[in-house]
Amino acid sequence: MDLVEAHGDAMDRFDGLVRRIGDDQWDAPTPCTEWSVRDLLNHLVSEQLWAPWLLDGATMDEVGDRFDGNVLGPDPVTAWADSSAAARTAFRKPGALDGDVHVSVGMIDAVEYGWQMTTDLAVHGWDLAKAIGAPQPITDELAHELTSRIEPQLDAMQGFGIFDPPVSVGDDATAADRLVAMLGRDPAWCARVKR
Repeated sequence: MDLVEAHGDAMDRFDGLVRRIGDDQWDAPTPCTEWSVRDLLNHLVSEQLWAPWLLDGATMDEVGDRFDGNVLGPDPVTAWADSSAAARTAFRKPGALDGDVHVSVGMIDAVEYGWQMTTDLAVHGWDLAKAIGAPQPITDELAHELTSRIEPQLDAMQGFGIFDPPVSVGDDATAADRLVAMLGRDPAWCARVKR
């Protein structure tokens, strides 16, 4: 898959879910341990705020703590819309994916960063869909692509504590369920159950 296309698709699908969040769902639990719907969106908005800086060559120290804490403000949906639009523009800027970017573990290829951001949008989109009772958003094509990219790195990723240990799924599991289970989610998670 083309990275820019995959990133845009994952972002559009996450955007659609954000706009479906009901007024009574902001404090609902999500499959992300300890995160409510509001917490999950705050994380995603923060990630999008970082993207233009990192793709423009900024270091972690240069960005500092400006995107720590609550970045949603009084209008979470607008905060998401503004931050995601800026991130999308940054990823589509000519030459944006040609170099390296600074991340918490050091320097990585900008394309790898793009796939990490796409994974974050897709998997957290799944989390958000589960939390608000919407259809899961990950296409089979994207699930297969992300799985093939993540699987070789899974052991190393576990060492950083980014994801919970993989969850076992049956042979009949969908591609999306296999992806999220590989990243520590229980595909059977239900919003009525607090974990």
